[in-house]
Amino acid sequence: ERHDEKITVYVSAEELMDLEHARLVLRGEHGLAVDRGRIVREAVAVVLADLESRGDASILVRRLRGR
Repeated sequence: ERHDEKITVYVSAEELMDLEHARLVLRGEHGLAVDRGRIVREAVAVVLADLESRGDASILVRRLRGR
């Protein structure tokens, strides 16, 4: 699927290392060769679906509220 829209997101060095680690785990342990952009797009889709279905109880709302 082609992605025509672009945003810039700033992350900490630790968050970037966690993302890279996830990429390597996906490749090494699960045989999935995906780039960091794909991981981020999938993670966003999962979190937004959770927000849509669970609303106030969603992981996004709870994390943003610090719970």
